[in-house]
Amino acid sequence: MTTILCIRKGNEVVMAGDGQATLGEAVIFKSKSVKVRRIGANNNIIAGFAGAAADGITLIERLEAKLEKHANQLKRAAVELAKDWRMDKYLRQLQAFMIVADKETSLVISGTGEVMEPDDGIIGIGSGGNYAMAAAKALYDIPNLSLEEIARKSMQIAGDIDVYTNHNVIIESIKND
Repeated sequence: MTTILCIRKGNEVVMAGDGQATLGEAVIFKSKSVKVRRIGANNNIIAGFAGAAADGITLIERLEAKLEKHANQLKRAAVELAKDWRMDKYLRQLQAFMIVADKETSLVISGTGEVMEPDDGIIGIGSGGNYAMAAAKALYDIPNLSLEEIARKSMQIAGDIDVYTNHNVIIESIKND
């Protein structure tokens, strides 16, 4: 299991993911998995996944192919991936959720065909996603906290509450020009 958090303010976006990988429901197999990474023609998109590692990596690779085909248009590529994910016999079996973000858009993509953009720019997925998202919403309007500080504090809270979320956090960000 894992937790992924994405926070957007204007055209700045931060995505954080913890490093826990479990084997079954009882064994922490790895504590430093990387489930957040940059993709796209100019590494200008951040993608993160929660769920089975091989499934998440497969989906990110499929999204990269869609981005190539659709000139790095994130929304269009996400919709095309969701359609394939829902309709394809092989892809339907994949057990993961994704968050993808660029300077304009943050999206959740699921295998049931959802491509959703939050109203407030805060998304959490995975076992501790709701905890991290709630913490981020509480911290979002505190003056002098950067998005990265909000993400780190929120992931710390999620890791303190959720047994499937650890404190080995990877952060990727896209800053204002």
